[in-house]
Amino acid sequence: MARHNIAYIELSVLAHATEDPDKVLEAAQNLLPPNRVDQVAFRRNTLKGEYGNPITFLRAQINDPEFAEALLEGISSNLSVLDRETLLSELEMRLKKGNFYLRLDKQAAFARKCKLGRTDPIHLRIKFRTSRIEAVREICQKIGMFP
Repeated sequence: MARHNIAYIELSVLAHATEDPDKVLEAAQNLLPPNRVDQVAFRRNTLKGEYGNPITFLRAQINDPEFAEALLEGISSNLSVLDRETLLSELEMRLKKGNFYLRLDKQAAFARKCKLGRTDPIHLRIKFRTSRIEAVREICQKIGMFP
């Protein structure tokens, strides 16, 4: 059996009071391989914002290594070259104790596109089985995340 390099991927996103939680969920699901969307259950928690407004926190974890790798390959193949170059140049900043942190634009995901985002993004925490930066760089290059 082949050794998989990714332990799991955690996806999380906030749906603010001004957003439809079902549309935010759809945006997150759009990142998943279409044939595996039904295999991911997002948990919903209701939080309160600074002014008491309701916020829905959506979170899912993908523990199947083959699914996790397919998810990353799909995201990587849809990122622009500039975004992939940004990820490579920011690898040290994004990698902490084997966790690689990625933020994707929620609006782009709703439109079935992938691009890096900073404001109100979909968060991905990719847990690698190694914390060595050289090994993570090599894994990400094989997946196509880096140019």
